[in-house]
Amino acid sequence: MELRASVEALWRIEGPQLIATLARRIGDLDIAEDLASEAFMAALEQWPVEGMPPRPGAWLMTTAWHKAIDRARREETARKKAPLLVAGYDGELPDVTAEALAPIPDDLLTVVFTTCHPVLSPESRVALTLRLFGGLTTEEIARAFLAPVATIGQRISRAKRTLAEARVPVEAPSADELPDRLRAVLEVLYLIFNEGYSASSGETMVRADLAIEAMRMGRVLAGLLSSEPEVFGLTALMELQAARFRTRVDEDGVPVQLEHQDRHRWDRALIEHGLRMLDRAFDLARPLGPYSLQAAIAACHTRAATFADTDWVAILALYDALAQLTASPVVELNRAVAVCYVDGPAAALAATEPLVEDRRMAHYHLLGAVRGDFLTRLGRHHEAAAELARAAELAPTRQERQLLLDRMTTARTARG
Repeated sequence: MELRASVEALWRIEGPQLIATLARRIGDLDIAEDLASEAFMAALEQWPVEGMPPRPGAWLMTTAWHKAIDRARREETARKKAPLLVAGYDGELPDVTAEALAPIPDDLLTVVFTTCHPVLSPESRVALTLRLFGGLTTEEIARAFLAPVATIGQRISRAKRTLAEARVPVEAPSADELPDRLRAVLEVLYLIFNEGYSASSGETMVRADLAIEAMRMGRVLAGLLSSEPEVFGLTALMELQAARFRTRVDEDGVPVQLEHQDRHRWDRALIEHGLRMLDRAFDLARPLGPYSLQAAIAACHTRAATFADTDWVAILALYDALAQLTASPVVELNRAVAVCYVDGPAAALAATEPLVEDRRMAHYHLLGAVRGDFLTRLGRHHEAAAELARAAELAPTRQERQLLLDRMTTARTARG
């Protein structure tokens, strides 16, 4: 069991790199994953008898390459790929050991840009990225998203089939394509993190495993694309937000608002690392993108010793800039919170009025939650209770729903 656990841990570390190298050499992501899996299965069979080799990564690469050549020779349907695999083959395997041990950032980038290709749906991009770039098993992805294993398996299979049918090459985007393609990659990581930070369904508001995986992949990406400020900005944002995980919910899983969180329990190590990543984004001296601006807002909160010390004027200015970049109703709602602390609840409530008619916010429970707070501050308790009741109906988790119902009851009591 101990050796199996070691091999499974090795899959998380070596699997994505192994798949990346094979995909580049073969040109087929699906076959590359099959070969990598076969190599790890061989490890599970042989290492208990022979012992773990001193360089397990090189062993896996060599084994996978043997299987690639065997497959190319054996399968009738692979004839078109066989020349690519055995070109120049004279009875000796190519020296893949050195390649397995060498850093291969271009290959890892190729994989993540492929798994986040625009031809795939957002759900497929998330699942395939977690599988091939994150190294998670299908079971782990299903557990994280509270979905049946078969559903996630089918989603991953469809994604690979779509890439094959669309003849998407396993290659990094050109310089001209990079900005749009990188934006898609960052969106996938942000989706994964947000599902961990504030779950869209289920009994648990926070799913730390997903958020941790998104941060890990963000750090890998930051190491590979060190000239892209938004990569650092997104990683900083995720780390600064995750630093508050311990205090975001109480012992019953009920959300704790920022004002009432115990800042002494915030993860200082994550905060320091996140601030350094944000500094890296600033140091590149390029206009800040949406992730860097959000990270700067998070930094204002984490730098404040108490809630009363929060620099709301700076936060409002950052939200103004972010709103111009994104035209997002969620950003406008968050901006209204800053307006409340700078200009008062009446101005904040007025700032939310356009959002009430925005169809994109029709099922967003936090709109009612925020408006309920502003109305309560204004003493308009009857209207506040109605807003909070509607918000509770839309809340995605049981704990959030209960919090909103409790606030609704308080508003009704104050009204009476």
